[in-house]
Amino acid sequence: MDYTTLLLPSDANMVPEAVIMTSLYETFQQLSEARRGQGKRYELALILCLLVLAKMAGQTSLSAATDWIRHRAAVLANHFGLRRKRMPCQMTYCNVLARVDAKHLDEIGQAFFVRWEAEQRCGAEPSRLHTPQGQADHAHLAIDGKTLRATTSQPHPVHQLRCYEVATGIVLWHCNVEEKENEISALKPLLTPQLITGRIFTLDAMHTQRALCAQIHRFAGDYLLVAKDNQPTLHEDIADLFEDRTPDRRRWKQAETWDKGHGRLEHRQIICSPDLNDWFGKQWQGIEQVFRLERTRHILKTGAIEHEVIYGLSSLSMRQASPARMLSLVRDHWAIENKLHYRRDGSLGEDACQTRTGPVPGLLAQLNSTVLSLMDRAGIRNVARQMRFFDAHPEQALNLLLTGSCSVY
Repeated sequence: MDYTTLLLPSDANMVPEAVIMTSLYETFQQLSEARRGQGKRYELALILCLLVLAKMAGQTSLSAATDWIRHRAAVLANHFGLRRKRMPCQMTYCNVLARVDAKHLDEIGQAFFVRWEAEQRCGAEPSRLHTPQGQADHAHLAIDGKTLRATTSQPHPVHQLRCYEVATGIVLWHCNVEEKENEISALKPLLTPQLITGRIFTLDAMHTQRALCAQIHRFAGDYLLVAKDNQPTLHEDIADLFEDRTPDRRRWKQAETWDKGHGRLEHRQIICSPDLNDWFGKQWQGIEQVFRLERTRHILKTGAIEHEVIYGLSSLSMRQASPARMLSLVRDHWAIENKLHYRRDGSLGEDACQTRTGPVPGLLAQLNSTVLSLMDRAGIRNVARQMRFFDAHPEQALNLLLTGSCSVY
């Protein structure tokens, strides 16, 4: 029996459209239910919302989330309109998560956050979505993989690929790399024409592959990739061009930046050239320029100096992407590490979570992305601080979950 009757107006026509658009609970209602109706005490949307609430309040393990929810059973039952006051046990969460369609969860989550972000940006003027700036905000996609550290003791640890929209902070999809495959083979079927067209992809050196470049170029997308030891000939040829003592620099362009912060002074200089386009054209489809990026970091406290030079290639022409734009794209790629992976580990304790049951670790990781996207959309800058606030004021976390707004501490 389903005991959930969320306290929203009973007449659907009375529910404000803005509330429906920004209610994660309403979005979770769209998930297909794999369980039989017989004996079902808690609906799927409720289970997921309870876990998201606990994570928003700083509970980093499934057992801690279960306890946090049970200690606030009366408040939560009142807000969700539950006739049954008792909250689920830990095994219930495991059993329910094990049956969730992860792909469908990604699809409805992506649609929800993209719709919400568009409404925030454009309001009553949807035509602004089609402006050059509106399209640019969704152009850059960073793709990277991460192993859930707590699963490394298993025969096949959970390694998850994520596709991150840099400007908005929305995770478009997650993909678990299955046994007997790697990131390269797992990624190939995910790069659909719909995803690729009009987008700029940045990936780590593992994905610097001819087949990937051809696939992105074929579907009218662009790439910016780094050349390292997995492509020794490519790396050597680009290095030879830029390290030549007497090069023809007439078509070369360069840019540099200085940044001070986090106890260091960092200098970045990039040099771009179209001189190898004909040389690489047949093997690396769509190539329009190669680059040399030099980073020099001065650690202010110790005086130590760190120096690094990397080489890469891109299908963006020098007219489409100036050296300054190339510098920005390379740096922005690291948002997937700093704004997604780091916060998932540091604030949400993803690597420390000891849950290892079947697909459950991957589903919990997806919910971590949901929590961060919710906070980004609410304009929350300090996630750890806001989590402590939500722990003290769970009604504010409920407001964010059910209406899309809350007090920002």
